[in-house]
Amino acid sequence: MTQRSKLSFLPESLRRPARTPRRERVAELLREELATLMLREMKDPRVRLASVSRVEVSSDLREARVMISAVGDDAERHRVVSAMRHAEGFLRAQLGNTLESLRSIPHLHFELDESIAYSVHISTVLREIEQEESR
Repeated sequence: MTQRSKLSFLPESLRRPARTPRRERVAELLREELATLMLREMKDPRVRLASVSRVEVSSDLREARVMISAVGDDAERHRVVSAMRHAEGFLRAQLGNTLESLRSIPHLHFELDESIAYSVHISTVLREIEQEESR
């Protein structure tokens, strides 16, 4: 019985291999470089109020999930992610020029990071509850 079949009953999130130091270094390097490119090289006005909050790299370093945090309403935040997806080729080319230590640049998959919006929502709800209790 192989290791994979022994773990087939576990949810996929628990079957993933542990984060290795190399994967973590590559993810952090990609996060830093993408943030720099967004600030200095991208001309699209939709990405001005956005940042790269987190990058997760696959175990083979061929895919990267890039979490984008953006300011604004839902439509504006989704436009930021759309702009980033549209610029994937440009960003990969720029990363290829700067990250010579990587054999190949991972394919970038941009997703909206909802954690900041969620924390703002929770803070607002808590403030409202506090105000109601003080009355």
